[in-house]
This record gives sequence, C-alpha cells and structure tokens, in this order.
Amino acid sequence: MSGSRCTRRALAGALGFAVVVGGSGCSDDAARAPGGAQPGAGGAGGRGGEEQEPSPAPAYTITAFEEVRITSDASQPNFQQANADIDLRDGPFASVRLVVELESTCYPFETWEDNPPPEGQSWPADCDAFDRNFELSLDDPVDPAVDPPGIELVRAITPFGGPLRLEVDITDVANGLPAGQHRLRVVIPTWSDGSGQVSGSNGGWNVSAVVEAVPGPAPRKVLAVVPLFNGSQTTAGGPGPLAVEVPEGTVSSRVEYRITGHGGGESGSGCIGPAEEFCRRIHTLFVDGSELARIRPWRTDCAALCTIAHYGPEDGGFDYCLENPCGAIESVRAPRANWCPGSESPPFTWDADALRVPGQHTLAWEISTVAEGGVWRVSATYFAFGG
Repeated sequence: MSGSRCTRRALAGALGFAVVVGGSGCSDDAARAPGGAQPGAGGAGGRGGEEQEPSPAPAYTITAFEEVRITSDASQPNFQQANADIDLRDGPFASVRLVVELESTCYPFETWEDNPPPEGQSWPADCDAFDRNFELSLDDPVDPAVDPPGIELVRAITPFGGPLRLEVDITDVANGLPAGQHRLRVVIPTWSDGSGQVSGSNGGWNVSAVVEAVPGPAPRKVLAVVPLFNGSQTTAGGPGPLAVEVPEGTVSSRVEYRITGHGGGESGSGCIGPAEEFCRRIHTLFVDGSELARIRPWRTDCAALCTIAHYGPEDGGFDYCLENPCGAIESVRAPRANWCPGSESPPFTWDADALRVPGQHTLAWEISTVAEGGVWRVSATYFAFGG
C-alpha cells in the first residue's frame, strides 16, 4: 500500500448527507498509371524500373485490456494483476504508444446513489480509496529464479480513488524486441478493508489499455533492449553487479532507472514521515565499478495534483482534490520518494560512455540507507543504439 489514509469517516458522513439532499469496388484499370502506363514503368514520378522499397504496413491498434477488473479478492481471477498477449507485427515501427485508462468505482461521488456503502460501512464495497502502485511491464518471467526480468514500461501510482489516463512512448522497446507475441502485465496491489471503514470491503480497479502501432522507418536503430532488474529492494546494497552485454555496432546507449520509495517504516533521519515513502535517500549508480551518477529521487510537485473542488451544498459538503478525490488534501500535496498520487514516475536516464563499448560490462547501484519496514521498487533496463 502506498500513501497515507484519508479522513474517511468525515467524507462518508458528508456523502451520506449529500445523497439525502440530492436524492465501392475497383476494376483492373484502377491499378494503371495515368495514360495507361503500368506502375513502376518510368512514368511521371516513377523510378525507371528501379526496385522500390515496400510501403509500411497500415497502422493498427491492439486492445490489450478492456475494462478489466483488478481485484483484491485472492480467490478471484486477476488478483492484483492481469495479463494479455499482444502481437507486435509488421515492424519496424515509426511509433508505438501504450495508452492506459484507469477507472475507480469510488468516483464520481454521484455514483454512490446507485452503489451505496453496505450497511455499517463507509465506502462502496468495490471502491479502493487508497493510492496504489500501478505498474505495466512486458514479458515477465515464468520463473523469476532462472528467467530474465520483465521490461518495465510504466511506473505510476493510482490516484486516491480516482481515474487516471497515461500515454507512454514504447517505440524503442518495440523496435528492440523480436517480432510476434509478447505478454503485457498490469499490476495494482489493491487491498480491501473487511469492515469497510477506511476503504471498500471488496475493492479493486478497472483497467483498459491499447497499443497504437505505426509501422515505418524506426526513429533510432535499436540493437538491444535488455531488462536487468525489476523488483523490490529492502537493504542499502543493490542486487549486485549486473552483467550488461554491449553488442557490436553500438554508438549510443540508454540506461533507464525507475525507483519509488514505499512502506510504513519508522521515520528517521532524512524522512518527513513513514519510511521509505517520505524519505530522501541518495542513490549511487556504477558502471564497471566507476560512479555513473548520484541522485536524490524526491518529488516536490505533488501539490499540482490537488485542484480543489467542492461536493455538496455551498453551506455543507466537503472540499477535495479533483485529481485525488478520496485523499486527504494535506496527504495528496505532501512531497514523496519520487512519486505523487495520480501520476507517472518517469525513469532517470543516462547515456554511459562505457556502455557504448562492445563486450561485457556491469551495472550496479546502492541506496544511502533503507529503514526497516521500508522498500524501494526498482527497475533497470539497458538500450543499445546503432548508427
């Protein structure tokens, strides 16, 4: 679970009050050039019999998820995650975008009239009012002990009980993978409150996702896409030096490093609240044992995700954050360990000189400290580009 609890009893009470108050075909000739010349026979605009490059295939859209329910019930399908096979065909690609729509049954609040909280509870049963990790990845391992990690495409956090739309460019990933079938995974570690007091007693989220692919000349020559790590880190030391094989012909590289801090550990030095969610830590990355970068992942723009709105009559009701409708205003606005409720956390990226040199290399990182009970979600991916 990410984030702090909402002031939920006051919200439920105000909502209860508000509900009471509101109570043609073509012939062969169509294929001929003007004047009857055959295409490619050296007419106007022709190439005089030269072999022409084939035209790219038409653009297409893959519907991976359509209002798929991610549930907090461990006995049900899609418990905390869902998977879908997608066919990346007709490459290379000029553009590939992943478009994701997240919906919550907590909001709009007017829907509570038709979906009220069960008796004695404060939230609709299917509402997850908290902010949760929201992650999408490709080709996750069947056996993590022996298979390579999945390629993380999106690291985001759900809003407090509200909707979210994300559009992410995955062109380089698509151009670096083998053509054909791949598996897309979405993860939301949603949980329920059995008593229905701080969140719904059977909460979850609805997810839709499409892949918009435009075949054509690739903007960059992608030689390799290598997932190095995708998991959780609870100690200062990282997973150890990770092997990176740089292919021949590499002229530039990109390391993508995604990190967000979470947990409810005891607050200490460098923290303004529970660790590691509210802690400022130094992350140091190394290539071949030499320091690549030193960063302090910390978001201070969370207040931008709290546009004040009002629900209910002017002389009653309550104020809330439009982008995070179920979150306490002060919690939504608080800075955090590289994330804000209701937004994506883009990767840190570097083009390391050493990772342009063909052959074996290593990537490693460490965190200045990690408090007991705290955790960092970390992924690292290496891209190699040719000339």
